[in-house]
Amino acid sequence: MVFLHLPAVFSGNLAHMSKPVEVYEPFRAGLPPLGRYWRSLWARRSFMNEYAKSELHASHFDSFFGQLWLILNPLMLSAIYFVLIKIIAGSADSTRYAHLTACLFLFYLVSNAMNSGTKSVTSSESLILNTAFPRIALPLSTTIVAFFKFLPTIPVFIIIKFSVGLPFDWNMLWGFLVIFIALIFGLGVAILISAANVYVRDISNFLPYLNRTLLYISPVLFEASSVSDQLAFFKNINPFFPILDSWSRVMVHNESLIWGDVAKAALWAFGTFLIGTYLFLSREREFAVRV
Repeated sequence: MVFLHLPAVFSGNLAHMSKPVEVYEPFRAGLPPLGRYWRSLWARRSFMNEYAKSELHASHFDSFFGQLWLILNPLMLSAIYFVLIKIIAGSADSTRYAHLTACLFLFYLVSNAMNSGTKSVTSSESLILNTAFPRIALPLSTTIVAFFKFLPTIPVFIIIKFSVGLPFDWNMLWGFLVIFIALIFGLGVAILISAANVYVRDISNFLPYLNRTLLYISPVLFEASSVSDQLAFFKNINPFFPILDSWSRVMVHNESLIWGDVAKAALWAFGTFLIGTYLFLSREREFAVRV
């Protein structure tokens, strides 16, 4: 009879292996167990952070101005639109330029989240096929990138406002609330469109036209107060109206928020986020066979 004597190290490894290991597995149908899903997503927060940093570093990596384009692009657009408005309308003042710049900056926060989020799933085929993780981390990471791109525009706007001689007020601190609502709205749109793009790839082709249309019909080139009552219907169906109007009100005009508009903006933001998340999670199991 032969007795096998297991070394202490090996027996220790067996004891360690006997402990349950939690592994993320794609669910089979319907919504996943939400508690476990969100815990798994939170456990991968470092992955999302590093992914966002790499994407941010890769953008404009080979250009001369590099990351300065994050500021130069919306700044040059605001200058061009300001000149066009002055030519067409015949007059334009510093307040209008400040409004145009501030609203362009915030508009591009949502727009960048939407644009980069559209292909966040379809462009990550190898990652989806070879790694098990909550797929919603992909549009979430691209929204983080959009937020990082937006951050440098805040001090730029402060400098612009100071340069044109506009006053500052404590009401500007409400801008952080508006940014949060805009960020939730951008995240909701990114999640919704990223899931839809898995099934309809033409969405990415229509998106530039949608962005340009939203820019023209939202209170960026004009102020919400200049819209007549006859067009009130279009104000109610455009989610950018309450967001950008609230932003201009506190950041440009130093006025307090209209809480009815804040409620509308929050309803659009969280409604889009909840609908987009539900559709994304309920279809996530099919992504691996469709990307």
